[in-house]
Amino acid sequence: MKAQELREMTDEDLEQTLAETSKRLFELRVQAQAERLDAPSEIRRNRRLIARIKTIQTERTTEIGDAGDAGDAE
Repeated sequence: MKAQELREMTDEDLEQTLAETSKRLFELRVQAQAERLDAPSEIRRNRRLIARIKTIQTERTTEIGDAGDAGDAE
């Protein structure tokens, strides 16, 4: 999933995608420990997706914080 697609999502959709991806990453790690992992690249792909989602969430909270501080500059 591209960063632009993630930016178009609502906050609730991002939270849901993050939860699903985290769960999937856990399952992949368990499979890797049992040496039954078919595509090791899936672990990296899920880790990067989680990082993208968290980055976008941080950007949004920073924008909200900056918007609130702008009115206090008087």
